[in-house]
Amino acid sequence: MDKPFCNKQTDKMVVSRSEFKFAPNRVCKASRLSVAPMMDWTDRHCRYLHRMLSRETLLYTEMVPAPALVRGDAVHLLDHSPEEHPTALQLGGSDPSELAAAARLGEMAGYDEINLNVGCPSDRVQSGRFGAVLMKTPELVAECALAMREAVSVEVTVKCRIGVDTQEPQETLPEFLSQVSAVGVERFVIHARKAWLEGLSPKENRNIPSLDYSLVRAMKRLFPGLHLSVNGGITELEKAKAFLDSGLDGVMIGRAAYHTPADILAAADPLIFGCGARRDPVQVATDMLPYIERHVSDGGKLSQITRHMLGLFAGRPGARQWRRVLSKGAHRPGAGPELVQRALRQFDTTIGFNDPIAPVELVPSPVPR
Repeated sequence: MDKPFCNKQTDKMVVSRSEFKFAPNRVCKASRLSVAPMMDWTDRHCRYLHRMLSRETLLYTEMVPAPALVRGDAVHLLDHSPEEHPTALQLGGSDPSELAAAARLGEMAGYDEINLNVGCPSDRVQSGRFGAVLMKTPELVAECALAMREAVSVEVTVKCRIGVDTQEPQETLPEFLSQVSAVGVERFVIHARKAWLEGLSPKENRNIPSLDYSLVRAMKRLFPGLHLSVNGGITELEKAKAFLDSGLDGVMIGRAAYHTPADILAAADPLIFGCGARRDPVQVATDMLPYIERHVSDGGKLSQITRHMLGLFAGRPGARQWRRVLSKGAHRPGAGPELVQRALRQFDTTIGFNDPIAPVELVPSPVPR
């Protein structure tokens, strides 16, 4: 049965076909800080962990190809937990009607935002006319975005590059924003690097092209009515706050949020959103235990969750032993939350938590505020 949920008194109560969906203004607030969609990384288990670290940050799915949903009947790719909200679904594709149909499926599944990928440079994505290659055809992106907007009531957003190949970003990016915003898209995430579609691998495209943050700031001055977030090369929460203080509307962080999640997300709520307290990684790992128990009891593998938890204590005493225990034991038959409890016990002395870890109880995890 559908249930209403309201995060704050200023938000309207919304009913979703999943358990919960956040009001649009709540999602926009959450986009002050977001975790980038990352293939093979930001799956539902990763997002659950990130939500335990920050109740406010906007989380994104991995990119989901629209053809897989519409033609391949891969609706299982939309599975997620209500605790993950606010959560955005990122779609890949270039066919307006197909993207519209996929967006409808995403809204029906309960996602709070539908995002169109216009930034991924991989060969596989290019062959399907997905991702960064679409920077060459802003009129097609506008057509896709319009079809998606007409198909759903949740906000449709776009994640893009500043340009590709030999394009001049100073000319390409404002024209792109102008054409796509003309159909009603108001929120963009801009990866502040060009993408070279030939000659560089996806990994090289994350590092070799130079970052041009000043161009993203210039776009905010040129389009003051648009909500613009910057992405690319941001590895510290303090740097994210500096971008916000400089006038940008949001910051998206990728690999740093995955590899060192506590450094990026544990203090995000008080520093970026002005609410809540810093989360302790020991408590976060403990809060994950009921979720892990449910997953394993349903036939899932412990490693499907713990692979995302390896960096939880990065840079802290005991981090190496934590990784060692989980890496060696999580793949073994029958591995469950007890292994995580064992890995946590070392922090009795290294971090100062001396109370014994309580046995796992099968109780529902609290829905974040």
